[in-house]
Amino acid sequence: MDVAIIVEGKNDKSRLSRVLSSEIPIHCTFGTLNTNRIEALRKAVGNSQVYLFTDPDASGRRIRGVLRDVFPDAEHIYTRRGYSGVEGTPEEYLIQQLEKAGLEEYILYPDPSAVWIEE
Repeated sequence: MDVAIIVEGKNDKSRLSRVLSSEIPIHCTFGTLNTNRIEALRKAVGNSQVYLFTDPDASGRRIRGVLRDVFPDAEHIYTRRGYSGVEGTPEEYLIQQLEKAGLEEYILYPDPSAVWIEE
């Protein structure tokens, strides 16, 4: 299955890249969704199954709403309101949400003997 994830910014992308295989492309809206950005995203994801993972704030909800119209078959991944967006979500919770979305085969699980260290 071809999969693509769309996030808001480069910090969100960086955070997800720590727990996802590099074979999963992560695309950024960079907080703006003009016609050119939407067409670039459409072209970049092609026929892939799209997953939308935006912040739970007003901007993230607005972007998710626009992307929902552009990619009506997209799956939605959410983080908790208490976290400062996708980039501020603990890796353990990111993994749980990615598992809920059915992306287990692409998750880079930490070494079970390692201790969770958050930055």
